Amino acid sequence: MTRAEIDEMLATLHAVLEKETQMLKLYYAPNTCALASHIALEEAGATYETVRLSFGTEDQKKPEYLAINSKARVPSLVTDKGVLTETPAILAFVAQSYPGANLAPIADPFAFARAQAFNSYLCSTVHVAHAHRMRGTRWADEPAAIKEMQRKAPAAVTECFALIERGMIEGPWVMGEAFTICDAYLFTLAQWLEGDGADLSRLPKILEHRRRVSERPAVKKAIAEEVG
Repeated sequence: MTRAEIDEMLATLHAVLEKETQMLKLYYAPNTCALASHIALEEAGATYETVRLSFGTEDQKKPEYLAINSKARVPSLVTDKGVLTETPAILAFVAQSYPGANLAPIADPFAFARAQAFNSYLCSTVHVAHAHRMRGTRWADEPAAIKEMQRKAPAAVTECFALIERGMIEGPWVMGEAFTICDAYLFTLAQWLEGDGADLSRLPKILEHRRRVSERPAVKKAIAEEVG
């Protein structure tokens, strides 16, 4: 047996042991970016449980949840080693914890960094553009300023997705031939395009990507739980 074969066998054994022993709990709220982590866990075949929060009753601000995530946001993933927050971090953790699911090119440092760069753009730019429509009070107090952010949101969101449309999807999936955590995240934010008033006529690839992701069994299962 070659060294490469031994390494592959050990990696497979590690993945099996992780799958059998790791206890995960995902805190989420419906219609939030937490769906991306939910999808990733399903795609990975992970054993996990979920806890549903209601933003309507401000569950995220209650002491019980603040003890888990002091940011008062979702998602939060409770692991055997502690709590993870922020979608890119959780997605990377899932991909690395379940290498057999091939949810990211974790064996190639440069390719994995590119996946992280894509997810960082979604987190730091695309999601923020969306948030200006609904959560302007995070950045301003004056009603006129908040109204201006809301007015600008459709154009800002459209431009964010148009950039992805033009050159950030390698096709048929974000990273090329394989479905990855990037696709789960992009799909999640693309769910909000209509509500954000984005110009859908400029985003045919995004819409086709959204359609194909929606047909995956793991995605259907995650969505069914969140809307149920």
